[in-house]
Amino acid sequence: MAEVNLSSEQLDKLKAAMARVKGKNAQAAQPAAQQQPAAQQAAVQRQPAAEAGAAQDTAPESAVAVETKALPVESNLAEGTYLRVEEDEMAAWLYLAPPDEGQTYTRRDLENYLELQGVVKGYHSSNLSAMIKKKVYDREILVARGAQSKPGTDGWFEYLFSPEEHCGPRVNEDGSVDYSSMSALQNVHKGDKVAIYHYAVQGENGYTVTGGEMKADPVRDLPPMRGKGITRENGTYYAQSDGKIEVKDGKIDIQNVHEIMGDVDAIIGKIEFFGDIIINGNVEGGIVIRAGRNIEIHGTTGAATLFAGGDVMLTRGIQGGGKISARGNVFAEFIENTTVDAGGLVQCNVILNAKVNARDKVITTGKRGAIIGGYTHALKSIEAMTAGNDVELKTVLHCGYEPESFDKLLEARRKETEIKERLSKLVDTMTEALREKRMRGASTAKNTEASLLEWNRLKDEYFAELDKVGKEREELETTMEEGRDSYIKVDGNIYRNVVISVNAEQMTLDRNTCFMKYAAEKGVIEGTVIVHS
Repeated sequence: MAEVNLSSEQLDKLKAAMARVKGKNAQAAQPAAQQQPAAQQAAVQRQPAAEAGAAQDTAPESAVAVETKALPVESNLAEGTYLRVEEDEMAAWLYLAPPDEGQTYTRRDLENYLELQGVVKGYHSSNLSAMIKKKVYDREILVARGAQSKPGTDGWFEYLFSPEEHCGPRVNEDGSVDYSSMSALQNVHKGDKVAIYHYAVQGENGYTVTGGEMKADPVRDLPPMRGKGITRENGTYYAQSDGKIEVKDGKIDIQNVHEIMGDVDAIIGKIEFFGDIIINGNVEGGIVIRAGRNIEIHGTTGAATLFAGGDVMLTRGIQGGGKISARGNVFAEFIENTTVDAGGLVQCNVILNAKVNARDKVITTGKRGAIIGGYTHALKSIEAMTAGNDVELKTVLHCGYEPESFDKLLEARRKETEIKERLSKLVDTMTEALREKRMRGASTAKNTEASLLEWNRLKDEYFAELDKVGKEREELETTMEEGRDSYIKVDGNIYRNVVISVNAEQMTLDRNTCFMKYAAEKGVIEGTVIVHS
């Protein structure tokens, strides 16, 4: 304990200051003798070093005891003791040599040694105590461990609905596919809770055994969600109206849906709607349906014409010579005598005598999973359970880029080169005419001025044509690149007279086979047997 002597004048000043802090009148303070210990202790804490030194030089009135923590100066551990701190300073190991005869160690001795070596945090309390009680010597023991920083969590939105745009057919346990389970819609009603925002949670900083700080990465909160048809109360979002809900570019969007509860016949004739169209009955032949988004028909579909900016979902299939054009996917129980053009995949149970074209894949799954007759093309792959039938109906399966695509690509490249040459010659001619105009000035011939105007117009046409041909060439190159690794896979029977075509290669099967996968390697179609373990 150290002692500090204060004069009576210093104590009176200190007493008045403490009384003012407590809201009391300085004159109402208690006598100095009663307040002396607390006042003197506060004075030592607040008094500058120079003033404290001066106070010690004056005649002492009283003494105040101040507790100070003694810093370690040296260690009393035996020679051979050492401390090993790992490179990342996240752990420290103590090798304790046995004490000299008649000497014993205390836990404070060990902690004192750690402090001298710069290890000040993360002490392993039980190990330190065990080393003393069990006299653990001559081996390294973990005595301190740092703490890794704990990451926080950024703010995030919890959707109370599935944010996918559509729900495809459900695959049953027996491998069959339930196409009646398909739905392009998730409906909400006004006032429904649709999303909850979870605020960011800060992480915890870590530390090393030497006292270094390991800061956790900063976290951030997201701005409030924007969208159509929603309202926000604190961190909860509610639907403002009935309709279809989805997430577009991180925004909730609730749109109206055109829903027909009965059949669509010739009396209705044509349906056009910018959003989704749902028909809960049958669609007769000759009907034209155009939807800006998805089309969903829960009954049978005749020879109708369907145009969709999204997906087409037919729970009972289509037959009779209709047409489907979709920018997205096409799902159906069956497709018969129908022309289908899909920007995504085509998935159904049976394709019969149809002309199908898919930018992605064609997949037939379900009880039959068959492609019989017609022409089926997919850019990436065709996957079926059965191809053809036992009456040897000609069935063409083609994947990859179509043969005419290669010819189109060559033609596009030829036209692009030709336009560039014509453009180059035109620019040279215009440059010469402009040079002549600068030299002659006002005496430039009128026919030269007229020619410059015509050449300038022609130049713009060449550039527009070059841009069009260039885009066509790029699309063809992209198509051929995407179809490079295409394949046809039939996980069941493949009948005679089935035509297998990959890119520009083609072959016709002259006998029945099964469980095969076909791909083109170096311009030759090769088939490999599918092995099931």
